[in-house]
Amino acid sequence: QVQLVESGGGLVQAGGSLRLSCAASGPSFITYAVGWFRQAPGKEREFVAGVSWGGTDTNYADSVEGRFTISRDNAKKLVYLRMNTLQPDDTAVYSCAAKTGPVSADKENYNYWGQGTQVTVSS
Repeated sequence: QVQLVESGGGLVQAGGSLRLSCAASGPSFITYAVGWFRQAPGKEREFVAGVSWGGTDTNYADSVEGRFTISRDNAKKLVYLRMNTLQPDDTAVYSCAAKTGPVSADKENYNYWGQGTQVTVSS
């Protein structure tokens, strides 16, 4: 069992940066791949970035490649999403999720989800 809690969201101007955190509980967290997803109003939840259990493999959506960086600290049971050069289109609720096995961009493959944190980018 894994429980996830996101933090770090907020309001930022276009071009600004934020760092989201995903705090996990549960003894087996370090064996799970973690993904960040986002959902904007009226749109489906979409994959943003993912990281393997060891932190060596990462995957990004084309829309955030080069601007966002995912990383993890297994000792602290934290996964981060550093977001730079934010744009109004990045406005959404951002959620982290965990799964066994390799990183996946398919939300259906994830077993555990956090409640999400709101990110709003003003123009």
